[in-house]
Amino acid sequence: MRSSRSPAVAAERARWLDELTTAVGDAQLLTWRLGVAEGDSEEARSLYARLEAIRAEIEWLRIGWAGVRKEIDPKWMI
Repeated sequence: MRSSRSPAVAAERARWLDELTTAVGDAQLLTWRLGVAEGDSEEARSLYARLEAIRAEIEWLRIGWAGVRKEIDPKWMI
């Protein structure tokens, strides 16, 4: 995600990422409930893990590439 040139665009992206985080969290809760109802379903555990990976990706988007670039030694940048 590119850094925003406008505070309004940045605020909209932040709002969208917050909504996405909430939706993924709701999906995880539902997945957990279904897994328990079905007696420790392997399929539910797998889906929960995939949703957790999505949450991590959303967090990376929230932090942004600019934050990551500061941590990388410039000699490793192409």
